[in-house]
Amino acid sequence: MSEVKLAATTRTEFGKGAARRLRRAGQIPAVLYGHGTEPVHVSLPGHETMLAVKHANALFEIQVDGKPVLALAKDVQREPVRQIIEHVDLLIVKKGEKVSVEIPVVIVGESAPGTIHVVETQTLALEAEATHLPESVEVSIDGLEDGAIVKAGDVTLPQGTTLVTDAEATVLTVSTPRVSAEDLGEESGDAEAPAEG
Repeated sequence: MSEVKLAATTRTEFGKGAARRLRRAGQIPAVLYGHGTEPVHVSLPGHETMLAVKHANALFEIQVDGKPVLALAKDVQREPVRQIIEHVDLLIVKKGEKVSVEIPVVIVGESAPGTIHVVETQTLALEAEATHLPESVEVSIDGLEDGAIVKAGDVTLPQGTTLVTDAEATVLTVSTPRVSAEDLGEESGDAEAPAEG
């Protein structure tokens, strides 16, 4: 994914009041940190930032005082009800540097007829070059039968990435749904009672 270019303004005011004033002005408070540098408090353009963080592991090129800085959004704090972005923590990265990131798992295909799949792990931790982070990892379940288990180590990873998640971690399981006594509205202890009919 290509970098999202944003122009940042360094902040000199801090605290909730200052943050509220920024948000009212269509800006988002953020902090840039990493590589042994002192944290830099900045404000980012609200709309562009909101669109950029919709993508997992979006890479930002942030202009700070006329100098470009590459960064990843490590933490996005949102207001719980309206989901408005309140603050963004940005980790400074360098071209060629490897970083560990959580990549969403996307399921493709259909398991065998009559089966269902249950996703146990929504994301995989991968190490990848900061400027070449995949947006997702695809896991194909085409034709998988009842009892099939896909582990993290079975997943085909995007080129240039290595798995950080434990290879034995279960990503998904495939099973045939069984109707339980509770589903039929009976007590679980009556599972062996003959069906009325």
